[in-house]
Amino acid sequence: MIRNFLRAAVVTLGLTAAPASAEAPFIVVQSTTSTQNSGLLDYILPGFEAETGIDVRVVAVGTGQAIRNAINGDGDVLLVHAKQAEEQFVTEGWGVERFDVMYNDFVLVGPKSDPAKVRGGTDIVAALAAVAGAEATFASRGDDSGTHKAEMRLWDTVDTDPTAASGTWYRETGSGMGATLNVASGMDAYTLTDRATWQSFGNQGNLEVLVQGDPRLFNQYGVILVNPEKHPRARAAAGQRFIDWLIGPDGQSAIASYKLDGQQLFFPNAD
Repeated sequence: MIRNFLRAAVVTLGLTAAPASAEAPFIVVQSTTSTQNSGLLDYILPGFEAETGIDVRVVAVGTGQAIRNAINGDGDVLLVHAKQAEEQFVTEGWGVERFDVMYNDFVLVGPKSDPAKVRGGTDIVAALAAVAGAEATFASRGDDSGTHKAEMRLWDTVDTDPTAASGTWYRETGSGMGATLNVASGMDAYTLTDRATWQSFGNQGNLEVLVQGDPRLFNQYGVILVNPEKHPRARAAAGQRFIDWLIGPDGQSAIASYKLDGQQLFFPNAD
């Protein structure tokens, strides 16, 4: 009932907020580099656009930057993967309601020489402890993205502050996942990556997946409508229509059907 009430409210606000959107309907989705670089959005968005006539314009940045952009009103929908930060976004009133969309996982990739001796492990905390102990080169995004947030949570579990070694064995790229993987490939470094970006990455070079399967590597994505009460020019009606499609049967089916080299990259789990 609460969800229906909220939907009715945002539709009403959205219809009166921005007359220009009625002439050329579009929404801006603040999302992550993983949804873009993996090819997922290029695959699923044409179906929504054909069905609704609403053009989806994606801004693909790290999750932290996507959230800041949405807080600034530079978007209508937020599609990211840092649940705690997403829930805070809603609690502070910047978003209307958060919905699970899909998940995949993170993996630790590294050089085939594996100086930290972690190959085949399923304990990511033990693996990171071994990397730190060996002072093996590790490339971090260092950009407040969802992947970077997950990495830092894992380092906290290791009880290690790798930033104290910044510039030595710990290298912060300040870049997206693709660029960070390029750095890791060039330096024979370890790095944490979402599996979808890794599978679609074309410069794997001497890198391979070394650690996977730890439940702590679970990677959940969520979607949130930017609150039109905070940003009256937000395209709330069109944004809510996109969310309903994404978490509905058509969107969930489109996500499940996206594969690369026969492998499914994202797994829908909207309630």
